[in-house]
This record gives sequence, C-alpha cells and structure tokens, in this order.
Amino acid sequence: MKAFRAKQIAQKQVFGDFQKQYALLRDYGLELMRSNVGTTFKVDVYSEPNPSSQSRIFRRVYVCLGALKLGFKAGMRDFLGFDGAFLKGPFPGQVLSAIGLDSNNGIYPLAYSIVEAETKSSWSWFLECLADDLDLNASSNFTFISDRQKGIIPAINQMFPNAEHRYCLQHIHENMRLHWRDTKYKDFLWDIATTTTIPHFDNAMELFKKYDVTAHDWLKKITATHWSRAHFSGRAKTDNLTNNLCEVFNSKIIHARDKPVITCLEYIREYLMKRIVVVQKSIDKSKGPLTPTTTTILEGIKKEATQNVCIFNGAEKTQVTTPRKDHYVVNLKEKTCTCMYWELTGIVCSHAVSAIWDKINHKIDPINGKSMWRKSACPFILMPPKHHIQVGRPKKKRKKVVGEVVTTGKNLSRKYITITCIKCGNKGHNQRSCKGQGGERERTSDGGNEVQKKGKAVADG
Repeated sequence: MKAFRAKQIAQKQVFGDFQKQYALLRDYGLELMRSNVGTTFKVDVYSEPNPSSQSRIFRRVYVCLGALKLGFKAGMRDFLGFDGAFLKGPFPGQVLSAIGLDSNNGIYPLAYSIVEAETKSSWSWFLECLADDLDLNASSNFTFISDRQKGIIPAINQMFPNAEHRYCLQHIHENMRLHWRDTKYKDFLWDIATTTTIPHFDNAMELFKKYDVTAHDWLKKITATHWSRAHFSGRAKTDNLTNNLCEVFNSKIIHARDKPVITCLEYIREYLMKRIVVVQKSIDKSKGPLTPTTTTILEGIKKEATQNVCIFNGAEKTQVTTPRKDHYVVNLKEKTCTCMYWELTGIVCSHAVSAIWDKINHKIDPINGKSMWRKSACPFILMPPKHHIQVGRPKKKRKKVVGEVVTTGKNLSRKYITITCIKCGNKGHNQRSCKGQGGERERTSDGGNEVQKKGKAVADG
C-alpha cells in the first residue's frame, strides 16, 4: 500500500491533480485561444439551481484548433468520422473526436471533446459546436461515418438530415459475429459491401441468401445506403467502409485517457503538433503532382488498364471490355464510368485510363514538295557513303536459309524429293537416263502396274 500511495503522489506531481485541474480549465482555454488564433474552446456545465453559487460542475469541453480548422476548410473532403473512447481516470467520461481524411488518405484530426457519456445529448452538443466552426446547416451534404451507437445516429439525423451517414462495416461484422462466427460470413459481407454497382450488389446478396437465409435477412434489415459502396452517393470522393480514421486516433491518445483533464487535452494538442511536422516532411519528400498514396494507386490502375480493349462510339462514350469479358461504358466528358469507381473515389478507374489511351491518336502530317524545302544553313555538302563494288551481277533475290523449303506456289522446290522413272518404275533416275538400274520395280499401286505395262510395250517395240 505504501508503494501504491507513493506512486499516486509521484503521478500527481508529474501529471497534476485530477480535481484541481478543473478549476484551471478556463485559464487553459484562454491561453490556448491566445496562442493559436482561430481556436474554438467551449466549456459546458450542469445547470445550478442556486444562481448565486460561486461554483459550477463541469460537464463538457470542446476544442477545435485554428490551424486544423483552416486546413480542413481549405482542402479536405466533405468527409468526417466520429467515435468515442473511454476515460480511465477517477472521473468518468468519453473523448469524442471528429477525424477527416487528407489528400494522402491519412487521418486529419479536426476537433475533439471530453463529455460525460456517449448520449444523444452529448453528441448533439458536439455536432452543434462542429457545425458552428465549419459553417454547416441542416441542408449540408456532408458524409459522416461512425459505428451504430444509439446516441450518434439520432443526433446526426436531427442535425444534418441531408447528410450521408455510413456505418462502419467492421462494427456490423462484430454484431454479425454474435450470431454467426464462421469466417465465411465475413467474406460474404465484404464481397457484398465492396461491389460498386447495383446489379453486382443484387447478385452478391442472392448468393448470400442461398448460403444462409437467416443471415441474409438479418443483413437486409440494415439499410444498404449506410454500408454498401453500390449505394453511396459519391459526394465525399472516398469509398471508405470502416471508421479506421477514428480508431487510429484513439490508439494514438491511449496514454492521455488516464490523465487529468488539462494533461489529457495537452497530450492531444502535442500529438497533433508533432503530426503536422511528420506530414510536412512527407510532403517535402514527395515528387510529382500527386500524393504518394494516390501515385501508388494510379500505378496499379494503369497496370490493369493495359489488359482492357476499347471500342469508341465516335461521340463521347467508349465501351471497355475487361479480361473477364465484362463491358463498361466510359464517358470522358462527364468523367463517369458505369463501374462507379471514378465517381466514388475521384480517381480514374482502369476503364477510364484505357479510354483515355484509346483517344490519343498519333498522326503523321504531310510535307511540302522539294521546291518548297528551306535551304539548310550547314556549309558542308553530304556525300554518299564509301562502298566496295562486288564482282558479278548484283543479286536481287533474298538468300534462303538452310532448311527453308517452299511448299506452295508455282516455284515448288523438288529438293529432298526422290524421283521415279516412268519407264522402268525404279527410283533414283528418270526415263532419259534409264538403263534398268535401281533394282526391282514398284508393284504397290495401280500406277505402278501402268508403268510396268508401258515399259513392256516400249521393249517389244
């Protein structure tokens, strides 16, 4: 017990007092807003029945650093992931986070908050603060992704009724595993969710139904627009199916969740400050107009495109046939493909790359006649190369290689063919040089009998 108490005293000296740091929270917020221009820092407290009371009980705190806010507005996609993580200190609570997706498909932490619990009320407060920072309203067409936590779903539906709300496929699979643990069910789930067209989605669902009707009916109850790529709108230009953005962030702040409130907030701020430096170094090392991740993805797409066959319709569309004999229609003017990958991710698909290559026509232009050639400024006159005249008449026919035999046409070669004498029927000579040499005559066919008769007639005559 002495060792435990000594450890607590040491931790209090290093990380601060859990209770006393709440009294310093407003002062911390003022310093944070002074040093980081544009930062939003909000504190929410429980209502106090006695208005004259000099104290309030802490309820929630919200932080959105100014630099991250400006960066998100400047170039990030309209896509955010939401999640919560438990605090491990003596005071219960949750760390809520809103994480975006940068141009290199990495995480972009935007805002974070410490609340009492994951409820509709706490999520609504967090979303209201976020809406004020990003100038969002009820008609905003953002895309959000989260788990199916009971508090966040009604909060998003109430705050942003026009938003596209995706459910994390990993959490859906975890719910499925409560009933069906076989890995085959996971394979079916991912095969269905990763299809990008409605016909392919329907075919995959039909296969799953044949495998297990009960599991199929359970999955069908979850609206496909929340978890299937084939039903996504494509507004966010990302085909993410999981909320790994928030999971990565939660793993990075795991050592902050057992600290006092200000120490926890400072740990998160320092992590974000160091992350920006790491990302900047990655940017400085990048070569070319695209990010490293996009470059890698595009190289794989171009490799697939080499196997496609294109047929241009003469207007704006191209039919692209894959090695699997599937047909897709690419419209380069509208930047669309019936595979839907281009619309979902914003990156050209292999079918579009094939169509682009097919549209590039390399033509040879005509030239003017000799009378219109411009005179060269070179002072030297070119002379023909030196050569040695061969003896005899120049050969014009191609020299045939050894073993090459013409087998068709009027110039049929008779090389390697043994002739047969029509006088005596023996092989190896003709009738002009016939003296009966060569041995016995052939008697294997009617033609041979005719030769024998002809030879006999000549001898009698």
